[in-house]
Amino acid sequence: MNNDRIQWGNILFIGGYHLFLLIALPIYFYLHAPAGALVGISIALVFISGIAVTAGYHRLYSHLTYKASPVVEAVLVFFGSVATQGSALQWCHDHRLHHAFIDTDKDPYSIKKGFWHAHIFWMFHKTREIDPKVVSDLMRSPLLVFQHKYYALCMIVSNVIVFMAVGWFVNDYWGAFLFAWWFRLFALHHTTWFINSLAHTWGSHHYSEEHSAVDNYFISLLTYGEGYHNYHHTFAQDYRNGIRWYHFDPTKWLIWSLSKLGLARDLKTVNDFRIAKQLISQHKETLSEKLKKSFHLDLEATVVAKADKLLERLATLQAIYDKYKTVPRDQIRQAKKEWKEDWKQWKRLIRSTRQTLQRSGVYRHSEV
Repeated sequence: MNNDRIQWGNILFIGGYHLFLLIALPIYFYLHAPAGALVGISIALVFISGIAVTAGYHRLYSHLTYKASPVVEAVLVFFGSVATQGSALQWCHDHRLHHAFIDTDKDPYSIKKGFWHAHIFWMFHKTREIDPKVVSDLMRSPLLVFQHKYYALCMIVSNVIVFMAVGWFVNDYWGAFLFAWWFRLFALHHTTWFINSLAHTWGSHHYSEEHSAVDNYFISLLTYGEGYHNYHHTFAQDYRNGIRWYHFDPTKWLIWSLSKLGLARDLKTVNDFRIAKQLISQHKETLSEKLKKSFHLDLEATVVAKADKLLERLATLQAIYDKYKTVPRDQIRQAKKEWKEDWKQWKRLIRSTRQTLQRSGVYRHSEV
């Protein structure tokens, strides 16, 4: 590491509070038993400040997937400051570069440089100055410009307010200082950093293999719904990460709820036909390549033919929906029925193909 590129402030801050917790926590547990209210509030603060980063810094500002009322923005920026992950402008600048140059040297936290680089070590290098062209839209926001200009003050004041409020409520200022501030920060930082490290390492490439991001339900539990990362990097303009009803994505639920209350609007989603097309195309490409390598050429031809038929059926169904008002309902019902039947056959074919590849030793479940 080039010495003049070392970010000593980050090293001292992050290393310092980890060391502080290592020493202070055993002392506190020896002298006290933390109250249940303190533990519960601290966990809630991890979740609230984490949501502020994912709903605010990430989906609202970095990707512009929805618009929020000024009150919601103020709350998100306040708890974004509590999260202590830099100003929204700096965070969004780095994140937009991450998406634009993923897995390359221009990616600020490229997983190609190693798990621990993506997780934490990238912050120990001096980051590039903000390029106004990357966040020109955000620099028109007085709120974000103010937070960036006075970030250290915003971070300290917001955390002091939260710590003092918790300390007063539970009548334990030392416990609040330790748990509601520093241990909460420890838990929040590492769960957020998992998005850059674990969510680019462990999981499935359902929608695209052109980048390292993966989908993993378990990671979504740790990252406030950000675990469907392969989908996100494929369709970054969608306000959702988990698109199914059973996907754990509390950030999506919050944004949707705000929209119903009139506090958010213009929620962007990706067309279901486009998602299905990408999913079929990705499975077709991945399975076809592996079947060729394992010399199952007849099965490879079957997979390609079935995928092409399904894509053709999908195009027909989309054309019908585009002309919804002029197409007879019987034709719509028939098209949907044919699509559902073809989709069931496709899923059965995928399962049987995976089993064949597993027996051949060229397939692992996490790959598709």
